[in-house]
Amino acid sequence: MNISDRDPSKPSLWESKANQQKTIALWRKLAERYADELWLGAYDIINEPNWGFTDPSDKNGCNEQQNEPLRKLMMDIIKAIREVDKQHIVIIEGNCWGNNYSGVLPPWDQNMVLSFHKYWNYNNQGAIQGWLDHRDKYNVPVWLGETGENSNVWFIQAISLVERNNIGWCWWPLKKMGFINPLEVKVDPGYQKILDYWKNKGAKPTAAEAYQALMQQAENTKLENCIYHNDVVDAMFRQVHTTATKPFQPNTVTAGTILNAVDYDLGRNGFAYFDKTAYYYISTGGERSPWNKGHLYRNDGVDIEAGKTADCFYVSSFEEGEWLQYTLNAPQKGSYNLQLRVASDNAEGKVTVWSNGAVAATSVAVPNTGGAGSWQSIEVGNVPLAQGKNVLRVKAEGGNFNLSSIQFESKNKPSTKKQRERPGVNYTIAQYKYKNAGRGV
Repeated sequence: MNISDRDPSKPSLWESKANQQKTIALWRKLAERYADELWLGAYDIINEPNWGFTDPSDKNGCNEQQNEPLRKLMMDIIKAIREVDKQHIVIIEGNCWGNNYSGVLPPWDQNMVLSFHKYWNYNNQGAIQGWLDHRDKYNVPVWLGETGENSNVWFIQAISLVERNNIGWCWWPLKKMGFINPLEVKVDPGYQKILDYWKNKGAKPTAAEAYQALMQQAENTKLENCIYHNDVVDAMFRQVHTTATKPFQPNTVTAGTILNAVDYDLGRNGFAYFDKTAYYYISTGGERSPWNKGHLYRNDGVDIEAGKTADCFYVSSFEEGEWLQYTLNAPQKGSYNLQLRVASDNAEGKVTVWSNGAVAATSVAVPNTGGAGSWQSIEVGNVPLAQGKNVLRVKAEGGNFNLSSIQFESKNKPSTKKQRERPGVNYTIAQYKYKNAGRGV
């Protein structure tokens, strides 16, 4: 198998008869052990085989038309399994990361499932039509054995697509380092030093430092130590079935309340927010189009970055036509002056604010503050809020600027200097990475 953990100095599975026999024997032993276990769902025989059997230059086997060694080995494995376990489902995967079934079919077992993997490609009917054709032709179940690693918008599209076509799915992964998963494994600073050393970007850690860092990184993988990404989970389950929005976190508004710009509502693009680039496809030329610039805090299309001096999160590259929505609760009816904390290196920005579907202020100028990291407040006056639930929208009408916070002040009441100078984001980078486990960010 030509996969990341293969040692190329040793024979691959496909180059060694002995390795193949070991694989068959291992699966027979596993099946013997788990034959009567009701909690075990299936045996997935070989994960993502990648090999050019007839063309060595086709290293991932994506153009392979015969796949004879792959079919034979899987048949031998399943034969060995059936000697001791005739009950459990067996799952097979094609060549080319599980997706090339040329020469592998037809199925040869009555309790078999075809698995395919789906990453970064388009979420239209054509993307899965081949699997539907296999299902219909051979009367065999099909399931999406791996998917993920993209934006929330892509997640919604992919899950909706396969569920519409009665295909089950499995996520990869539940947790790892990075913000695009339900659970994020925090990166220990010592482990980061190891990564930097491997990339020739830092000094070599001592053996003791490396050991301590690896042990701490292992500790960080525990469920209770991970960062829970509520936005990812909400996209995968709730947003697949509804366009309704909900607050990212409870927002009760009184005079002096500061609302973080990055805490806009949970929901689909075009309903909880609108961003021009909200998903991640690999084009036909192989280029990847990123859906955001900061890769922090949330997995939507909204660009979120970390402040350099304030050490905080903010919405960056807020472009003309893009908007953010906030569901609020006001204990009493009233009008407020809003202080929007902005930074810009141009004088072309404008902001329009809606309150409960009505325009409260239009085309408020965003000045050139002296740079994308130089913050100042602009005032949007006389924004009405009803008692109870309110929906506030902030839209960029022009320019390209950054937004960190929205501060609510009683109408005609001047803000204090301390309030005006506050950067307006609750979480520092350190808090987000090392203290926020389970907070729902």
